[in-house]
Amino acid sequence: MASVFSVPSSPFLCPLITTKSRTKFQTLHSSQKSFLINSLQLTELDPKVPQPVQTFWKWLCDEGVVTAKTPVKPGIVPEGLGLVATRDISKGETVLEVPRRFWINPDAVAQSDIGNVCSGLKPWISVALFLLREKRRDDSKWKCYMGVLPECTDSTIYWSEEELSEIQGTQLLSTTMSVKDYVQNEFQKVEEEVILRNKQLFPFPITLDDFFWAFGILRSRAFSRLRNQNLILVPFADLTNHSARVTTEDHAHESRGPAGLFSWDLLFSLRSPLKLKAGDQLFIQYDLSKSNADMALDYGFIEPSSSRDAFTLTLEISESDDFYGDKLDIAESNGLGETAYFDIKLGQSLPPALIPYLRLVALGGTDAFLLESIFRNAVWGHLELPVSRANEELICKVVRDACKSALSAYHTTIEEDEKLMEEGNLSSRLQIAVGIRAGEKKVLQQIDDIFRERELELDELEYYQERRLKDLGLVGEQGDIIFWEPK
Repeated sequence: MASVFSVPSSPFLCPLITTKSRTKFQTLHSSQKSFLINSLQLTELDPKVPQPVQTFWKWLCDEGVVTAKTPVKPGIVPEGLGLVATRDISKGETVLEVPRRFWINPDAVAQSDIGNVCSGLKPWISVALFLLREKRRDDSKWKCYMGVLPECTDSTIYWSEEELSEIQGTQLLSTTMSVKDYVQNEFQKVEEEVILRNKQLFPFPITLDDFFWAFGILRSRAFSRLRNQNLILVPFADLTNHSARVTTEDHAHESRGPAGLFSWDLLFSLRSPLKLKAGDQLFIQYDLSKSNADMALDYGFIEPSSSRDAFTLTLEISESDDFYGDKLDIAESNGLGETAYFDIKLGQSLPPALIPYLRLVALGGTDAFLLESIFRNAVWGHLELPVSRANEELICKVVRDACKSALSAYHTTIEEDEKLMEEGNLSSRLQIAVGIRAGEKKVLQQIDDIFRERELELDELEYYQERRLKDLGLVGEQGDIIFWEPK
């Protein structure tokens, strides 16, 4: 499940045959007795499974979403609640199918009583209002589904001030605060323009906390990689947990198929990305591209793998720069802009465009000739190699100073964080906090090390003028400049 909506730029997102009628039909055919028994057993879950989940499961069975062929069911797992295989499952096998009429998406909102008043809203806001309304309605079609949705997750948007203090200095903290401001501003607008003006549709109070609940549900449970679907909640499918063991995202599909006794419909199909034994938990990959900070913000957990540790360097061409217009034109010609964000992950190389962009931002003095129009088509190629010692020295200094400044904002050291993790016994939120701040600091240290090594190599690098002289044949094999004397 992935986040499908974004926030403003920041350094940093239906009736089928019931079980009863099916049972009545089967009693007329004794040869189908074994199928009848299996169907009745569908409603049986582990007694440890919470009652709301038991009720939800029965609803899925009654509505025909779950059949005797469905090879997974809810169960108690280390993550809390998940889907468990009832038999051996092959890799790539379809494990569940949910008809379109059970999807909660902008189309469902448009067809509901609040469709007209939500038509001009952002898709996620309209779905958020739909969730809040259905949650309060006793006659809601999704009442059983609403009963299994959590009141909150460990996402940082729900953390207290004391808990947020544990991520002091991190980019996650600034991103979290930015997201919270964004949600609050959106709530204030929709409250004034929609909720309060349509009390007949929203006869109950909707608070900012309610709105945050809906935002968090969408952020953590929405699927987004279906054809023509940018925001979709799929009851039953969203019980599937994430695992780093799954290294592909090709698990959710949209297809046409039987959705009742005499009907066909679009189906949300979920395939198992792993081979499972009976009793194993079904896992999927939520998003391979997300950093641990993204995971903490969206889902309320992080992976122990360091490959998710990241830090975003934000670079900007200053409007006060004498060459602002030329630099901006060059940046835009190469897919960048006035501000550029570079995600740097632990143990991985720097993004290819980072160094050229840094050199462009730092370009000045005697190097400014590269900004002239005659170089416009070739300048990025020149920026991919060292321009001058002064330019290279400046970018090293700027980046290293930025790393030192960022590292000084944390209230713990990497060693202190690692000691806390080794000792264990951390709450889920403190575990996230320690993991995030340790990961960010390691990436910052890695960046600083890269540019420290670069500083030590400044005298050994080949710069533009030397390359140009070589191209003109004016530098000898030993690097000496050749002077031609006239005859």
